[in-house]
Amino acid sequence: MNILVFNCGSSSLTFKIFNSTVNGNLEVVLSGKAHRVGVKGSESSFIEYDFKGLKTKEEKIIKSHKNAAISILNFLKGNDVFFNYIGHRFVHGGEYLNKTVFLNKSTLEKLRQCIPLAPIHNPISLSVVYECNKQLSDTPQFVTFDSAFHSSIPDYAFTYAIPKKIIRKFSFRKYGFHGISYSYVTREASRYLESSPEDLKIVACHLGTGGSSVCAIQGGRSIDTSMGYSPLTGLMMSTRTGDIDPILTMYLMVAYDFRPDELINFLNKKSGLLGVSGVSSDIRDIISNFTSKGGKRPELAFNMYIHRLKKYIGSYIVVLGGIDALVFTDDIGIHNWLVREKVCENMGWCGISIDKESNQKSILNSISLISSKHSEVKVLCIPTEEELVIAMEGKKLIEDSGK
Repeated sequence: MNILVFNCGSSSLTFKIFNSTVNGNLEVVLSGKAHRVGVKGSESSFIEYDFKGLKTKEEKIIKSHKNAAISILNFLKGNDVFFNYIGHRFVHGGEYLNKTVFLNKSTLEKLRQCIPLAPIHNPISLSVVYECNKQLSDTPQFVTFDSAFHSSIPDYAFTYAIPKKIIRKFSFRKYGFHGISYSYVTREASRYLESSPEDLKIVACHLGTGGSSVCAIQGGRSIDTSMGYSPLTGLMMSTRTGDIDPILTMYLMVAYDFRPDELINFLNKKSGLLGVSGVSSDIRDIISNFTSKGGKRPELAFNMYIHRLKKYIGSYIVVLGGIDALVFTDDIGIHNWLVREKVCENMGWCGISIDKESNQKSILNSISLISSKHSEVKVLCIPTEEELVIAMEGKKLIEDSGK
């Protein structure tokens, strides 16, 4: 049995095919990633493929995740790559869907109703689902949800300070996201540190090229996280504002006649690093611009990004009463040593100290320890494997259903 997994980031599309072996393990048959999907910047969009020991890179214009999926499916077809099931990561299932399910007419309708809850991720994931339906209508598909890991957040952390009747009517609460990633890195950090998840307190930073968040994890369970009812809140992100005074949105609607849909688009797709820097939504472009050209706006955007991240990490360390490990994951968390260095500066008060040389030489495809030997807290770079978690969830669903 082969399972194709699609994982839509706001500006990327990761894909892997897993084979379920006779002993029940899942092994990667093919993998790859579409980078800079829909991004306007100084670098070209491209798709990487890793198949049969051969790594290839295809530079091309990728206007949307649907276009990326079309290119990937064409590659698979052209190389006679077979799969029995297709799995998808879906960011926000709201109150409708909170566990892995097969796609059918009913679940598709529920997914459509969830589009406004995550206006960047949900529509692009759904566009890939539709394209798979169009090209492979006989191949069963399933979806796994990002918010399930955060169901353990206590009520005083997930409840908004608004009247109960409003909360009940609209199901307003902090849902949290990137849960698939946090589930994986929690397990991997525990394994690396040779400790049970129940014995560890961890602050994990999922820093993507699109969306980013921080999570406080105690005993293997989410205690709090920076994203909320939607993925808009929390950290400053590529095109999202993160935390913002809500009264500003009222001013925009009154002074600039913003319609609600225009405001949602503005806050989610035209703000963040892109809005502040005026250069790009990609932090690599921003760093390049202020380090080589002395750009003030790109440097301001970078400093704001670091400040917000440090603030959340610090607050969660206080909530947890100290931590055993600080974890960086996803594209920025793994590939950008400068972000990690700046975030960990002057953090000795809470036991965090990194070795700068180890930080700059961290290994991209395996766990790296970058804390100094004097650091009380272990600082780890852990490449996330969301696709493996999705495949595992799908395998269990398939076996339980007998399909």
